[in-house]
Amino acid sequence: MPTVTSADGTTIAYETTGTGPALILVDGAMCYRGQGPARGLAAALADTYTVYLYDRRGRGDSGNTLPWSPQREIEDLAALLAAAGGTAYLLGCSSGAVLAADAAHHLPGFSGIALYEPPFIVDDTHAPRPDTFLAETEALIAAGDTGAAVKKFLRSVDMPGFAVQILALLPPFRKIKAAAPTLPYDLRLLGDTGRGVPLDPQRWSGVTVPALVMDGGKSPVYMRNAARALSEALPKAEYRTLPGQTHLVKPAAIAPVVKEFFGG
Repeated sequence: MPTVTSADGTTIAYETTGTGPALILVDGAMCYRGQGPARGLAAALADTYTVYLYDRRGRGDSGNTLPWSPQREIEDLAALLAAAGGTAYLLGCSSGAVLAADAAHHLPGFSGIALYEPPFIVDDTHAPRPDTFLAETEALIAAGDTGAAVKKFLRSVDMPGFAVQILALLPPFRKIKAAAPTLPYDLRLLGDTGRGVPLDPQRWSGVTVPALVMDGGKSPVYMRNAARALSEALPKAEYRTLPGQTHLVKPAAIAPVVKEFFGG
């Protein structure tokens, strides 16, 4: 298994598949190579790109040097970018879309970025994230109740209660719980974007490459409004809706759109 070493000495595990220009996938909350959509998405893109799948720090086979900060995760992507030869496309989903946009703001070398449904709350179509949400999540994790932390997060993104309870009984829930200690990382990455107010475009003013921001036609209104708001905040962005898709976008739906945008 190949690895790169980030600026603070953290080992970041990754793998590649496919041939063509480099494309780095950035996972969302509690997802990594062994849990989540990355493998299916990589398979759908491998005929056009050399796809880099990596475990964000604290997940899977990657290290977790403390203290965490958003800059450390950007440095992880810088190390992967160097391993890819210094040039790559970037595709981020959910909170991974936020990290991808932040990385493109700070790092040169990305040829273009594609972002799917950043979980912002930018207006009154969804209740603001409570100010106590992060502290309560950290308290559950510190107490060892990672299952409760996961359930709390899933309910906050409007997964129905019955669906959360069913998921908790299924085998994948164990892998999800294993990544729960990184939930505060994603919440801190989101920062104050869950208050129901417009985004600050200065956060991404340095993104000079073409950007594609996508949402799903069946996703909640607040999620679609968030995607549109990010597209308006980025200097060179295009906004598209994928018909019939939800936050759990299907690889067969998103891959052709990404290829078309990047010119693959």
